[in-house]
Amino acid sequence: MSAILVIIAVIVIAMVAGGVLHSTYFRHIYTQIAPYGRLVSVGTGKMHVYSTGSGETTIVLLPGLGVGLPSADFGPLMRSLGKKYTVVCVEYFGVGFSSPASTPRTSDTYVEEIRSALAGAGFKPPFVLMPHSISSVYSEYYAEKYPAEVKAIVSLDGTSTAFYKKLPGVVNAVLPIARIQQASGFTALLASLAVNKKTLLQMGYTEKEIHDIVSFSGFSMNSTIIEQIRNSAEFIRETMSMEYPETVPYFKIISKATYETPNKQLGTSPQEYQRNHLARLGKNARFEILNGTHFIYLTNAERITEITDSFLAEIDTQSSKEV
Repeated sequence: MSAILVIIAVIVIAMVAGGVLHSTYFRHIYTQIAPYGRLVSVGTGKMHVYSTGSGETTIVLLPGLGVGLPSADFGPLMRSLGKKYTVVCVEYFGVGFSSPASTPRTSDTYVEEIRSALAGAGFKPPFVLMPHSISSVYSEYYAEKYPAEVKAIVSLDGTSTAFYKKLPGVVNAVLPIARIQQASGFTALLASLAVNKKTLLQMGYTEKEIHDIVSFSGFSMNSTIIEQIRNSAEFIRETMSMEYPETVPYFKIISKATYETPNKQLGTSPQEYQRNHLARLGKNARFEILNGTHFIYLTNAERITEITDSFLAEIDTQSSKEV
């Protein structure tokens, strides 16, 4: 029994020490990082909008779940695309430099917040939406509700809106644990130890971006993000109830890992999961499979840019023929 008590005592001491580090040292570093772009008033909060490039076409990058600082995480891709386009990264409420929000998290809410943030920062449609993961769901909703504002969608391993299943109860059970881990300093410590700086530099990240990504990873779990995770399946249900417009071309970039790795939660093969999504999007949907993980933009910035160039050139050519 004494050995068990010693182990418990060590765990408690470690958690208290980690919590002190989290609320002092790590928080001090985190709060000293200045926003890269503009903080735009949206409703009762502020959303961070960061842009680069000055091209005629505006590409809007939208982050997936679990990315603490999208404006840094998209860094190499933004620089690659920014050589030709105006590239804008929108950070949702509760993400990156944006403030938390108390408004309910729905697909419609996200779309209206994206529109308000872009308008507040001075960007005008039509946009090329470039969403990662769950943001593809919001982008489809955007195109379904405001097709004239979306020139095209280039999805980065986007979530399918052809498959709906309620979020497993275990996810709701795990979320409070994630917040405890963050408060104990465990998440920040793990990020500091796990980051491979040399590899990230080779991918095109700057020293500052790497530092900031690590710093924000220890503060990414908040009430707004938890609400987003809890409602993620319902975003799909809301969007799939609408019809995707044939007037908005869609290119889906799929990671090889996603395409080949079975997922028991789907109840179907990963290939069928993707085919059903493309079928829902209609005749204007195209795709390409690239080597890489779900975070496909980490290792494929140049290829994504090439795909975007070719895809948009085809759209412009087709538009010219129709005039």
